[in-house]
Amino acid sequence: MSDQPMLKFVTVDRDMPEKRAPDLRNRDFGEIYREYAHEKAAQQAARCSQCGVPYCQTHCPLHNNIPDWLKLTAEGRLQEAYELSQATNTFPEICGRICPQDRLCEGNCVIEQAGHGTVTIGAVEKYITDTAWEMGWVKPIRPARERTESVGIIGAGPGGLAAADALRRAGVQVTVYDRNDRAGGLMTYGIPGFKLEKDVVMKRVDQLAQGGVDMALNCTVGADISFEAIRGKHDAVLIATGVYKSRALQAPGVGAAGIVRAIDYLTASNRKGFGDEVEEFDSGELNAAGKKVVVIGGGDTAMDCVRTAIRQGAQSVKCLYRRDRGNMPGSLREVANAEEEGVEFVWLTAPRGFSGDTVESVMIQRMRLGAPDPSGRQSPEIVEGADYVDDADLVIMALGFEPEDLPKLWGAEGLEVTRWGTVLADFRTHATSIDGVYAAGDIVRGASLVVWAIRDGREAAGAILNYLDIPARIAAE
Repeated sequence: MSDQPMLKFVTVDRDMPEKRAPDLRNRDFGEIYREYAHEKAAQQAARCSQCGVPYCQTHCPLHNNIPDWLKLTAEGRLQEAYELSQATNTFPEICGRICPQDRLCEGNCVIEQAGHGTVTIGAVEKYITDTAWEMGWVKPIRPARERTESVGIIGAGPGGLAAADALRRAGVQVTVYDRNDRAGGLMTYGIPGFKLEKDVVMKRVDQLAQGGVDMALNCTVGADISFEAIRGKHDAVLIATGVYKSRALQAPGVGAAGIVRAIDYLTASNRKGFGDEVEEFDSGELNAAGKKVVVIGGGDTAMDCVRTAIRQGAQSVKCLYRRDRGNMPGSLREVANAEEEGVEFVWLTAPRGFSGDTVESVMIQRMRLGAPDPSGRQSPEIVEGADYVDDADLVIMALGFEPEDLPKLWGAEGLEVTRWGTVLADFRTHATSIDGVYAAGDIVRGASLVVWAIRDGREAAGAILNYLDIPARIAAE
């Protein structure tokens, strides 16, 4: 390496890790990108321009020290790069795989604006932490001092687990309650393996369990244990349930067999990946094999569904979205991957209804983009007289998620919610209307990204430590 390892963006082109060929990767649920070799990772990291004002870091919800760990990678100082990455991010190997870097760090890379192609930040982040696991640099959580204070966390998704990690490093006793049989939330049962292989999540869950986090799984609050019982057992409580209630579509025939929720469909697929017995999958109800599949929606969940259906051997897969490609809420990188794998996107369309007791076809109405709505996005309008019908054996609704009515489900008197049903919490401290109860992640901000949940969980942990009058020292020894 030369004396000046950085600023190579003029002479070295952007080069992502090799992507497996579509006709090979669409047969399995393995991740689609191969690993960087050390030389390639260092070379790509060396393209960073070391900006005086690093917009990549500013636009990362965790404000990761991206230029610094890129420089360390370029210099071959990988253990230091990992330690710096881990200092601000509880799960860097997960964010490196599933963050929409094209909308966050990489999308705001200065050399991209200059026409040189963005630094491959996500791929380098993934490489650094995967190497750290291989080399044994990821250490068990061992607090310098054990404390008597305890915190109950409801929800084992990224927000809850990030908070659990931070609290355990400070010596707090932590119990995580979750209704599923495995921790990880949507990282485990929502996101498919071709984006996030499950052993990556399970390693972090195991690290937390070995570090003293008590995982109370198969435990539904309001049924197996009351909210008040959890409050009584702990000095503070964090609500990090996420949002799991699927948005419904109002249309004729929507109750037909063969019209399913995205969360049910993805969960069944991921459970099969774990080797579980899944009756709904084996019966064909939640299995796309041999079927004409229509997915409705344009977010990342819809992309997960269409790409899963391809891998299950669907006869055809179409995605209906009421706006155009430029207005897709999901990652454009994911759209490109889906198209490579054989998905057909039908832009400016929406379902008008369905036929058959078991769905046989979708009545589709064409849309156009009209005047901007209050958010500035053009509103879709129906094109009258342009309806048509398309065959479908399986329709997957991926219209987004809403919060469950937690005060009612839990009998949680005094827990205030917003008009959208999300838990009302202070945006700085994450404190709710109940003393000693905090909330973080999607249950506060609405359906969002894993990286935002991690940030919220870490912030909430800091606020809880302050509430318990414990020095907010997150680093363990």
